[in-house]
Amino acid sequence: MEVIAFLKDILLHLDTHIDLIIRTYGVWTYAIFSMIIFCETGFVVTPFLPGDSLLFACGTFAALGSLDLFWLITVLSISGIAGDTVNYWAGHIAGPKVFHRESSRFFNRKYLDQTHRFYEKYGGKTIVLARFIPIIRTFAPFVAGIGSMSYPRFLAFNVFGGIFWVVSIVLLGYFFGNIPIVRSNFSLVILAIIVISILPGVIEFLRQRR
Repeated sequence: MEVIAFLKDILLHLDTHIDLIIRTYGVWTYAIFSMIIFCETGFVVTPFLPGDSLLFACGTFAALGSLDLFWLITVLSISGIAGDTVNYWAGHIAGPKVFHRESSRFFNRKYLDQTHRFYEKYGGKTIVLARFIPIIRTFAPFVAGIGSMSYPRFLAFNVFGGIFWVVSIVLLGYFFGNIPIVRSNFSLVILAIIVISILPGVIEFLRQRR
């Protein structure tokens, strides 16, 4: 419960925590934020880490001059791309071992083959769009690796999706994060970003249930 309360406090007061980190660690702030983005995209066990909200908030502080916009976009893009790469290879290496039982109800070989065909047909769009959907963003590269999506194909969409994701969200915070009404309601804006991010996944889930 303490962990949940801590994460809730970070999300609701993200601007305060970022300001404290910048004041405390200076140039090492880039490394801290890069590690957060890397872990959120690189490990399937850490989908709860802030992604979109962190990028938006960082863009806001870049507009204030507390962070350098060029280096911010550069290091976070590299971290996002590297995270997806690690996640892909984790799925690629672990996937065949998980799906080796032909008679298993859930870890069936045919599901692995179906995933492979799905990513060969829709993989590029999935990898790029998943960047903007929390949780799915964390699992998409892992499933791509399990499905044996060719790495050159994955890498191309990974690089494009990673850069596009970081640039678009950071610039959104850079140009709109310091508007008075946004600044005075920053916590609500962060919550709105989270809700908007997960909304497509919820809609798709409900559509599939129907």
